[in-house]
Amino acid sequence: MKQGRRLMNKGAIIAGLATLAALAVAIHGIGYFTHPGHAPLLRVHSGLNRTVLLIHIIGSCVAIVTGPVQFVAALRTRFPRWHRRVGYGYFAGVSVGGVAGLYSATVSMGGLVAHTGFFLLAVFWLATAAFALAAIRQRRIALHREWMVRCYALTFAAVTLRLWLPFLTAASGSFDEAYQTVAWLSWVPNLIVAEIWNRKTQP
Repeated sequence: MKQGRRLMNKGAIIAGLATLAALAVAIHGIGYFTHPGHAPLLRVHSGLNRTVLLIHIIGSCVAIVTGPVQFVAALRTRFPRWHRRVGYGYFAGVSVGGVAGLYSATVSMGGLVAHTGFFLLAVFWLATAAFALAAIRQRRIALHREWMVRCYALTFAAVTLRLWLPFLTAASGSFDEAYQTVAWLSWVPNLIVAEIWNRKTQP
């Protein structure tokens, strides 16, 4: 019982920190629309590539902001309808961001290594969301929670990418090399942590 409460408290703390990080990334994402001239990614893309990238950013921002609050047990219990509606908003964000991400991955910087890493991220992102949605429709709440943990771990790649990239660039002295590495490092460790969390919190 005490262990369960400790895990719930840890979950609330993690959700709070994730929310702050998510808001920071979302605010950064708004800059792509308010100050596009200062966004390096937009400067190297034009036409269709730029449009799809912006769509990816919109979907990703929706997902990363709506995700953390879904893990707060008190909110889920007290406001189930609100939880459901926000959840559908999250799935919409993942769907839009993920589909656009499939295309954007193929035209990203960093060559084939980065293309492959980001493409697989988009595939797994969409897949985990689909499994989470299927589980809740079948009323399999525990399974739904596990898939949502995996899905948001991949959503959180938007945060971990921005944390890793400056260090990798400084360490390697090459932005291209750093970008190739972060295309994998931004999400693979996240997924590993999600699996560890799921195993530790299984009933």
